[in-house]
Amino acid sequence: MNQIKSFCVNHDVLTPGIYTSRIDGDITTYDIRMRRPNHPPFLENAALHTIEHLFATFARNSAYSDQVIYFGPMGCRTGFYFLVRNLPPQTAINLIIEIFQKIALYQGEIPGAKAKECGNYKEHDLNGAIWESKNFLPVIKHWTVQNLQYKQ
Repeated sequence: MNQIKSFCVNHDVLTPGIYTSRIDGDITTYDIRMRRPNHPPFLENAALHTIEHLFATFARNSAYSDQVIYFGPMGCRTGFYFLVRNLPPQTAINLIIEIFQKIALYQGEIPGAKAKECGNYKEHDLNGAIWESKNFLPVIKHWTVQNLQYKQ
């Protein structure tokens, strides 16, 4: 069986940031890495869940909504995957930064966090999502297309 691409990334040297995980035709998958792999603490589930709801909502309500395919957490709780179609890399970086800025400042009801909207509606942490976003922003603030490649 072939090993999938994300398992071929050297997680021993991977640091927080934004990386191009893969390109499949017109769809690019970005690895938004908020934690260093295998170095606890990992993202707490409730904060991770809230970031997922907020980021997905902001992305799908942005000027690039038609190009957003998916945003979701990694099972290892170190970050997220963001899939877009036909979105230039610098535009994707700018959108990611803009959305984390919005999350860092967000006050209000968590979108999609009612029982009829979410399969685990009680497990959210807005303060945790805000804290995580504020701490991640300095890492990605000056991210460029040249930074998108994984380190070997």
